[in-house]
Amino acid sequence: MTTENSKKISIRTVERLNSADTSLAVQAITDLKETGNVNYIPVLVELLHTSSDQEVKSQVRVLLAEIKQTDAIPLLIQAIENKKYAGELQPLVSACWENGLDYSMHLSLFIDLVIEQELLVAFEAYTVITNMSGKISKEIVEKESRKLKEAMLKSDDQKKELMHDLLHFLPEFERGIEPQAY
Repeated sequence: MTTENSKKISIRTVERLNSADTSLAVQAITDLKETGNVNYIPVLVELLHTSSDQEVKSQVRVLLAEIKQTDAIPLLIQAIENKKYAGELQPLVSACWENGLDYSMHLSLFIDLVIEQELLVAFEAYTVITNMSGKISKEIVEKESRKLKEAMLKSDDQKKELMHDLLHFLPEFERGIEPQAY
């Protein structure tokens, strides 16, 4: 997907994406990989939510996982935060680590997902966090560490293990890391 200066999206493309004809919808998704812009992300997320066609859903997940434009970050974060898309959290969060964009400005959100969501989504959020790079402040490390420690008191063993690992990861993040360094 390429970034375009234009915020406009084509009504024709939206109609093709929402077509009952699977091949037409899949072709529209393929076209977006080549010529689309990140402004189609809300349409794609809605399609992921409403479509009953597994091939269409699969192609949307692939496209979201391949996005490389940083302009996509706020759009994906909005979708993750939108309660309407609770049923799509796993593929949306998964796309965040798969596309390799830097979500470090949203560390707190992903920590909350580890704490609050079921194991599969929690693991995806854990993966996003451990693939972040850069540096965070000591204050943020302390705040997020406190949150994790409190949550560990009420968590099951599997999620507790994820949180324990994050408690060891966050101080490294404070010093500044690249994801492969951890």
